[in-house]
Amino acid sequence: MFKLPVIAGDEPPAKRAPRHPPWIKARMPSGENYMDVRALVHDLGLHTVCESASCPNIGECWDHRALTIMILGGICTRSCQFCDVPTGRPEPVDPDEPRRVALALKTLGLRHTVITSVDRDDLDDGGAAIWAETIRRVRAECPSMTLEVLTGDFQGNTADVDTVLDAQPHIFSHNLETVPRLSRQVRVQARYDRSYAVLAHAKRRGGLVKTGLMLGLGEELDEVKDVLRELRALGCDIVTLGQYLRPSLNHLAVARYVHPDEFAALKSWAQSLGFPHVEAGPLVRSSYHADEQARMLR
Repeated sequence: MFKLPVIAGDEPPAKRAPRHPPWIKARMPSGENYMDVRALVHDLGLHTVCESASCPNIGECWDHRALTIMILGGICTRSCQFCDVPTGRPEPVDPDEPRRVALALKTLGLRHTVITSVDRDDLDDGGAAIWAETIRRVRAECPSMTLEVLTGDFQGNTADVDTVLDAQPHIFSHNLETVPRLSRQVRVQARYDRSYAVLAHAKRRGGLVKTGLMLGLGEELDEVKDVLRELRALGCDIVTLGQYLRPSLNHLAVARYVHPDEFAALKSWAQSLGFPHVEAGPLVRSSYHADEQARMLR
């Protein structure tokens, strides 16, 4: 069920989240396309990050028949303090999931799509084999569609990253999420240096590489600029910058709301570094307007 991230209301004063500023507005889910996409996803027993992570853009994206499918189940083995995806002991891997994902995407007839996953640290390969099978199935069923994969860090195992890359996704994405100083607090079981190494390895393999950062977690502007310089130095092609929105009172609090003018200035600065594509704005997420980013492939 769709839900906006928590706002001030009836909760005790000590726990109240600050009210969203006027520029934080999400479109409520509605319309025939939204209902069609929702029915297809549920009928095939699939998960989407749109629903599982309470994405504020679900109304806009699904109305345009754009979605981000989440593979390897709906339970994550990690407990990142920004994410609304449930944490716990996952169900066994479903070997039929790649087929159903390919069927859903073929039915939707998209030009571009994004596939992501929960982290599966319980698996020897981190789920890389299912990732590869899903990519192969999707590319076979949807030959004219471009495919972006948003993966975890596979605990830094580059052999598992290679398993995914060998299946030939069009865009490889892995999010840094925040600056090095805040990384352990935001992504408890992850490490900034390991994520950076995954991106660097993927870029050495060739192809388009993408990552994303959330702002409003307490980072300083100079820290964000340092990360962007490092990303451009390794050859990162696409970067997204969005506002962190607290999913619930059990997640990290918003340190501040970044004004749209600040996002615009940071986008301009990042473009000056030579990034081929930059998305920046309060409601920007990793998959937001991903179909437009895919035009780089054409």
